[in-house]
Amino acid sequence: MRTRPLKVALLGCGVVGSEVARIMTTHADDLAARIGAPVELVGVAVRRPSKVREGIDPALITTDATALVQRGDIDVVIEVIGGIEPARTLITTAFENGASVVSANKALLAEDGAALHAAAEKYGRDLYYEAAVAGAIPLVRPLRESLAGDKVNRVLGIVNGTTNFILDKMDTSGAGYSEALDEATALGYAEADPTADVEGFDAAAKAAILAGIAFHTRVKIGDVHREGITEVTAADIASARRMGCTVKLLAICERAADGQSVTARVHPAMIPLSHPLASVREAYNAVFIEADAAGQLMFYGPGAGGSPTASAVLGDLVAVCRNKLGEATGPGESAYTRLPVSPMGEVVTRYHISLDVADKPGVLAQVATVFAEQGVSIDTVRQQGKDGEASLVVVTHRAPDAALSGTVEALRKLDTVRGVASIMRVEGE
Repeated sequence: MRTRPLKVALLGCGVVGSEVARIMTTHADDLAARIGAPVELVGVAVRRPSKVREGIDPALITTDATALVQRGDIDVVIEVIGGIEPARTLITTAFENGASVVSANKALLAEDGAALHAAAEKYGRDLYYEAAVAGAIPLVRPLRESLAGDKVNRVLGIVNGTTNFILDKMDTSGAGYSEALDEATALGYAEADPTADVEGFDAAAKAAILAGIAFHTRVKIGDVHREGITEVTAADIASARRMGCTVKLLAICERAADGQSVTARVHPAMIPLSHPLASVREAYNAVFIEADAAGQLMFYGPGAGGSPTASAVLGDLVAVCRNKLGEATGPGESAYTRLPVSPMGEVVTRYHISLDVADKPGVLAQVATVFAEQGVSIDTVRQQGKDGEASLVVVTHRAPDAALSGTVEALRKLDTVRGVASIMRVEGE
């Protein structure tokens, strides 16, 4: 074993960063044995230096992150501060000054991953980011390495623990969205401002990263169709249950049947209870991958939190340090296919549509005519009526999303349709 330690700088010391520092200290001997050399934490960049950080030598704390990554003797920089800037500049500065980078920054990678990969390649450095997608669940490395010889056709997953917890509570307890969100906040699953989670931004960033790796093409967060869960109601959950389904916020990345394009989207959807993702409870994550040779694979585990995310960071640290010792680099960006990302309107989906209609003869015929005119085939219809009012629930066969959207707009114009109570896609069949 080499006795000279590999030097590591840590950018950020919050929930994840502090856990990374703790594990590096308590598991130092094991990490050294696995890497082939000891690793030494030589600096920790923070915004609030006065905060007490148990187990971290105060002499390591600095507020000058730029000076830390410019030192020139750093082997690996671990970036867990998040956001676009100053993280982007700090990472590229680290590459310029001889360091490889381990990052958990999904927002930055989904927005500017191509530029970061280009900088890493230019300077001969590693860029690893297992922790950016689903906490402790190994996803990035299996897609980049284990499935590198296969053709991945679909990635379907629950990649946000907060929204899964909320939807699970709505399903199992009958709670409304606001009640379930309050419980998630009280338990620490939701931030004080939960927008990034409940509006789907977090999941969309992860979908962009996964789609790019799976299909060897560049996908940015702006390419991902995004819908959150704030409009999901207890009635939607009940309707799903009557269909033998449950509601999940899904990240769906697909290769077109002709192989000439890809799609990436995040939205709530009904999935059959028989699907493996339907049993994913509380704040857990799971991702279902379909590939030509490997078939169907499922990855499951805690998708967030200090310890799970730190586990992924440390796994990358070991890999990057081994590469350093071997004077090599791991896999970089693979975007050779250059496939376009199709808009949501071209995606073929199924819809569950709940309508409030007048309870009188001919309503169903009018509604069916609208579907026929838009070229959308109906799978099932359920109607209930009382005292002049009725509800009509229609589940469609698969059709282009634009046609389904056009159908909904046409339905709104019918005099007999009092309102569209809910619209939700049906997936996983």
